[in-house]
Parts: sequence; structure tokens; C-alpha cells
Amino acid sequence: MKKLVLIGGGHSHAIALKQLGINPLSNVELTLISDVIQTPYSGMLPGYIAGFYSFDQCHIDLPSLAEFAQAKLYIDSAIGLDLAKNQVICKNNAPIPFDILSIDIGSTPKTSTIPGAIKYTIPVKPISQFLQYWDQLIQEIKQNPQEKIRLAIVGGGAGGVELALNIHSHLMQIYQQFNQPLNQLELHLIHSGNRLLSERLSQKVETILRNRDIHVHLNQTVNQIEQNQVKIISCTSGLTLECDRIFWVTQASASPWVQETGLTTDQRGFILVNHYLQSISHPQVFAAGDIATMVNYPRPKAGGFAVRQGQPLFENLKQSLQEKPLKPFIPQKEFLILIGTGDKKAIASKGGLNLGPNSLFWRWKDYIDQKFMKQF
Repeated sequence: MKKLVLIGGGHSHAIALKQLGINPLSNVELTLISDVIQTPYSGMLPGYIAGFYSFDQCHIDLPSLAEFAQAKLYIDSAIGLDLAKNQVICKNNAPIPFDILSIDIGSTPKTSTIPGAIKYTIPVKPISQFLQYWDQLIQEIKQNPQEKIRLAIVGGGAGGVELALNIHSHLMQIYQQFNQPLNQLELHLIHSGNRLLSERLSQKVETILRNRDIHVHLNQTVNQIEQNQVKIISCTSGLTLECDRIFWVTQASASPWVQETGLTTDQRGFILVNHYLQSISHPQVFAAGDIATMVNYPRPKAGGFAVRQGQPLFENLKQSLQEKPLKPFIPQKEFLILIGTGDKKAIASKGGLNLGPNSLFWRWKDYIDQKFMKQF
């Protein structure tokens, strides 16, 4: 009996597990290793932050999914691979053997080069860890709504912008609920570039942010985070900001253990895969989602691409186990971006076209996200 092992409960693996449940493979022993019991769907994260979705609405229950796929589930962290023996090294369990391995563990924001960033900031990925901090912060604010709070978001990509808008929306609701002045919140968005998002989108997004009194700091490179009475952000320009919480949403990086496995990676530590989603150095290993970089088709690290890789990943895991030819997967070049603005409206952007924000695009985004989650 062949052994198929999946590390991580990311979007691609969730889809592959669903397909393995619908189309079980004979003579295959299936194992899932995940460090979380419920895996978050990134598409609904902004809506959760804004208070539009419950925890259960935007999380996939992995024990139920594993049971449906007839997979053995280890709630544990993979910390290494022995590629000579084809084993996954785990934090709390004995090594787990495999014939075919697939990795879908996402990414984390790059913090290691900035003094104090690891110690004093809250990374937005892994999402499950971030949500624990967020829920704790919401409870603190509800218990002391009369106290002012200063928040900063480092990273002005789509994730940082959407986070800022949805944080602002939820906290304004809380202050209104407790009859507190809306200036209790001081929110900063710090970005190293000279504009947010694409050239066509930047002016629209910056206008929305400033209309909500969110302080936008462009051309600012953070070079140090310190903590005294409060957290202090220092930038190379000389700008300093005092904050109570700092959310880190910068360029993605890979878990350090991946680079130590012997798998061929790119400069940022992501596993290099071919158009079969197969490691270019170890054909018994596949990877998808943020942790993978397609050699011939590099794409941004975004949940939408991970979702689209789910079905082709399942097909090629099946083909590989059955020793049949693999099927190439070519991801689309242009993709629709729907940015929720925290008020049940969204901006739609694709190619050179940018529309909104309006409620129609939010309903469209909500429909797409709910449809994805209903599978599970």
C-alpha cells in the first residue's frame, strides 16, 4: 500500500482532500499533518476582521474533512524532511513515512531582517495565530472602550490596505456601540513604496483611507521596532511612531525549515515546482499555495491562486501514485481582485479596469467566498 502524506491544511490541500473523499484511491494510505484543527479561508479574513462573518463561517474543520477523505490526522508541526528515507520529521510524533508528499503550509511575512520585528509585532500569517491576537484585542477594547488605542500596519499591499479598512470599520462599530468618540482610534498604514497597489488603484484607495482618517505613510522603510512603555516604529527617513499594536503584512517568506530539507527553493525559500506542481529536485514531493513557486509561471502569493491549484494538485497526486503521466497546469495571468472596504462594499480590479467601491462587488465577493466554503 502506497503512502500519501499531506503537510498543511491550506486551500489547495482542502480541495484535494475533498476530491480524495469523493474519489478514493485504492491501495493508498492517506495522512494529513496540520498544526491547526480549523484552517482559515483567507478570502473571508477581511470580512471576519470587520465583524461580518463568524469564526465557523470562515474556517474549514480539518478533522471532519480528514474523516471524509479517510485520512489519518496528526495535529502536529512538520519541522523537517528526511528525503533519503522519505520521512516527515514532526515536532511531537515519530517520523512519518511517505511515498508521495505534498506541502501546502502557506507563508509568513518577512520580519527577520528588522531588529525587534519578530519580538514586538503581530504577523498576519499564519492567519490562525493572527486571529487569536485580533480576538483578544477586540475583547480588550470592548472592556475599555473609553481608552484610546494606536495601531499600525506595516505593509501597504492589498492585504495591508484591506486589513486597515476592515480594522477601522469594526472598531468604529464598537465605539459607536459604547457611545465613545470615534477619534479613540489612531490607525497608521506604513508602506515602503511611493504608492499603494497599482498605479490605477492607488489614488482611489489612498482617498478612501484618508477620508476615514487612516494615516498613510508612503516611502517609509521600517528599520527598527523597539518597546519602552509603548512600541516605537523607526524608519530610515527619521519618522518615528508610537503604537500599542503593530501588525506586520510585508512581503511573504517561507518557513525556515523548508530551506533545510534539501528541496530546491527560490531566493526567499519557497519550493520551486514545475508545471505539474512537482518539486524540480525531488519528484516524490509536490507543493502548492504560497509555499510553492512555479518556475515557468511565477504568480503573486495570493489565496486565489492556491484555490485554483487544488484540482490540478489532486489530479497529479493521483497520477503519480498510479505511476501515470502527470498533467500540466498553467495558471491564468490576469485575475480579478476584489478588495473589501469594510463597509460591505468592494473595489473590483482586473487588468486596467478598476470599478467601485460599491455594494454590488461586495455581494459578488461574498457569493464567491460563501460558495467556496459550502464545499466543506
